[in-house]
Amino acid sequence: MKAEIDAIERNQTWELTSLPEGMKKIGVKWVFKTKLNEKGEVDKYKARLVAKGYAQQFGVDYNEVYAPVAKWDTIRSIIALAAQKNWPLYQLDVKSAFLHGELRETVYVKQPPGFVKIGEEEKVYKLKKALYGLKQAPRTWCSKIEGYFLKEGFEKCDFEHALFLKSEEGGKSLIVSLYVDDLVFTGNCGKMMVHFKESMKNEFDMSDLGKLRYFLGVEVLQCSEGIYISQRKFAREVIERFGMGSCNFVRNPMVPGERPTKDKDGV
Repeated sequence: MKAEIDAIERNQTWELTSLPEGMKKIGVKWVFKTKLNEKGEVDKYKARLVAKGYAQQFGVDYNEVYAPVAKWDTIRSIIALAAQKNWPLYQLDVKSAFLHGELRETVYVKQPPGFVKIGEEEKVYKLKKALYGLKQAPRTWCSKIEGYFLKEGFEKCDFEHALFLKSEEGGKSLIVSLYVDDLVFTGNCGKMMVHFKESMKNEFDMSDLGKLRYFLGVEVLQCSEGIYISQRKFAREVIERFGMGSCNFVRNPMVPGERPTKDKDGV
């Protein structure tokens, strides 16, 4: 919780002020989550301060709602292209991505539970930037990240709004796929990829996750033979959920030697 508040303060997301007459304030709450890695082990514990966006009214408190999300077909195509060309795949994660979005609307929120300023309990926070839970937060992040890519010389794909391409002389190219705050990128120039990572770190608070290993529940194995994707963790969770953890496993769907019976009264 302290780390989340520090990130909000460092990002200059809000300022403490008195609530103007006629304006309403939106409540906030803490949401806690345990993030697991591809092995099902605890990766980290997260606390997220979330605005109660359900109290907002369309046309009054916000207008547009949108988040940049790449289709799985696009992500698989990028993986296939990387395998074909023998390109490495890397992953970046933007910390507190929605806090980077600039707000157009005027929004006031209550002070977060556990962090109320002593002697100023009646005051509220006026948001300068978006907060998780706000209806317009995904849209403001989308505008922010799109502006960054265009400034850096990327082109947005006409058929996939979460895919950005950059080309340089000599056939050098860089492809970036965006899934809200997770970025997967590949290309044929190591220097371009290093420059891109450094540029992102200067612009945003980033986590460099290195080579792509685990993305949206899918495990990715990059080796000299090619790139393999699987959902081993998800399959294990399904087996445990249906109480089949102690069952014997077979290599094909039907057990060999099993004789199927005919249902004479069936349709």
